[in-house]
Amino acid sequence: MARRERVVRMSVEQPLWRALSAYRVLTMVYAVLLAAFGRETLERPWVAVAFLALLAVWTLATLPKVASAASCTRRFLGADLVVALAGILLTPLADFQAQTVDGPTLPSIWTAGSVLAFALKGGWRWAAFASTFVAVANIVERGEPSWDTFHNVLLVWVASIAIGYVVEVARASERTLARALEIEAATRERERLARDIHDSVLQVLAMVQRRGTAIGGEAAELGRMAGEQEVALRTLVSSGLAPPTRVSEDAADGAVVRAVEVAEDSADDGAGRDLRALLAPYAGSRTSLAEPGAPVLLPEAAARELAAAVGAALDNVRVHAGAGAQAWILVEGEPDEVIVTVRDDGPGIPEGRLAEAEGQGRLGVALSIRGRLRDLGGTAELISVPGQGTEVELKVPRAPRVSRGKAGSAR
Repeated sequence: MARRERVVRMSVEQPLWRALSAYRVLTMVYAVLLAAFGRETLERPWVAVAFLALLAVWTLATLPKVASAASCTRRFLGADLVVALAGILLTPLADFQAQTVDGPTLPSIWTAGSVLAFALKGGWRWAAFASTFVAVANIVERGEPSWDTFHNVLLVWVASIAIGYVVEVARASERTLARALEIEAATRERERLARDIHDSVLQVLAMVQRRGTAIGGEAAELGRMAGEQEVALRTLVSSGLAPPTRVSEDAADGAVVRAVEVAEDSADDGAGRDLRALLAPYAGSRTSLAEPGAPVLLPEAAARELAAAVGAALDNVRVHAGAGAQAWILVEGEPDEVIVTVRDDGPGIPEGRLAEAEGQGRLGVALSIRGRLRDLGGTAELISVPGQGTEVELKVPRAPRVSRGKAGSAR
C-alpha cells in the first residue's frame, strides 16, 4: 500500500497560543512586582515569597506546554489550575485584611491565563469549567462576595467563554478550508488527466466507433463497444472523485489539518471507502450516475457489498428490461445512512413475478440484492409498475452490522 501524507498548517489559533505564552510571563512579572511594592501590608510575607517563587518557576518551566494545543495536555491544565487556585486561597494567609479589603490575590491576573489555556485547548465548555472553579475560589477567599469580586469573576468567565467559542469557530473554518483546498487540488489534477486522455485514448475510441459504424458487420459491434467505453471513460474522468481530507476532531491536534492520500487495492485503514469510486465504473452510455460532490464514506466491506448490490440491480435491468433500456443511479449521503437508487425505463415487473422466480430457484433479487442489504443492517425496496419501469432503493446505515455469513452471489 503506497501512502503519501501531506500536512497542511493553517492556524488561526496558533497566534493565540503565542499571545498566551507572553501573557503568562508578563502577568507573572506583574504579580511579583505587585507583591514587592505592597510587602509592607503583608502580615506573612514569606507566604507570598514562597508562592510567587513557585509561580515564577512554574510559569517559565511550562512555557513549552502552552506553545500549541498538542503540547497542552489535560494533565498540565489540571496542574496549572491547581497552582492558580492555591494562590487565590493562600492570599488570606499572607494578608490578613484580604477578606475585608478588596485587593488583588497573590497570582493576581495570572489566573486568567490558566483559564484561557482551557479555552484554547477545549473550547468554551472547558473555559466555563475552569472559570467556575476560579469563581468559587475567589468567593471562598473573600469570605463573602462583593461587587468587585463579582465583577472580576464575571469578566474572566465571559472573556474565556468567548475566546473558547471563537477558537471552536476557527477550527471549524480551518476544516472547511482544508477540504476546499483539497477539492481544488483534485480538480486541477483531474483537468490535467482529462486533457491527456482526451488527446489520446478518447480520440482513438471515437475513431474506432466512427470507423466501425461505417464499415458495418462485426466492426459495427466493435464500434458500439468502443463508444460505450468512451462514454464510461469520460464519466469517470469528469465525476470529480476527490480524495477525502482526514481532519482529526481531537482538539489536541489544534490547527494542524492532516490530509492523507492513500493508494491501495482493497485494504481498509479504518477511515472508510468512497462509494462513488466503486460505482463510477457502472456509468456508461445507457447508465447515468448522479452523486454528491463530497465523498460518500462507508466501511470497506459495506461499500463493496452495496456496490455489488447495485451491480446486481443493473444486471437485472440488462436481462429483463432489454439491451436498449436506460438506467439511472442516484447516490445520496445522509448523516446516518447512505441511499442508492437504481431506476430504469423498462417494461416493469409483472405482479407476482418475483415470488415465482424465487420458487423456481432464481434468487437474484432475494440474495444478491436483499440478502446483501440485510446482512449490512439495511433495506432494499423494489417498486415496479408494469409499463413504467422499475426502481430499487437501497439503504445502508453509516455503521452497518455485517453478519458472520455473507449473502450468496447467485443471480
